Amino acid sequence: QVQLVESGGGLVQPGGSLRLSCAASGSLFSINVMGWYRHTPGKQRELVATLTSGGSTNYADSVKGRFTVSRDDAKNTVYLAMNSLKPEDTAVYFCYVQYTTRPGGIFYADWGQGTQVSVSS
Repeated sequence: QVQLVESGGGLVQPGGSLRLSCAASGSLFSINVMGWYRHTPGKQRELVATLTSGGSTNYADSVKGRFTVSRDDAKNTVYLAMNSLKPEDTAVYFCYVQYTTRPGGIFYADWGQGTQVSVSS
């Protein structure tokens, strides 16, 4: 069992910035992928950004150049720096972690509880 604790959401004006954090704890041996997805009512959950343990990133086209995903493996924490925020970035943002619980073990995946990001003037 892995616990994911998110923080950093809130209300911001268009053009503003926010930084999300997600700390993972529990039965972790290694974390392969950490990242963020978002969900808006009436739409499917969509990938925002992911970062592998090897340093490979994947961003949604809509956030490229504005959002940056990073991780601190010593703290099992992933961050999402969001700049130049737009009203269409309004969503619930979910932390995502893919991990193993033992050497050579299978991969598991878990989600955070979600944090609301609202962009409005």
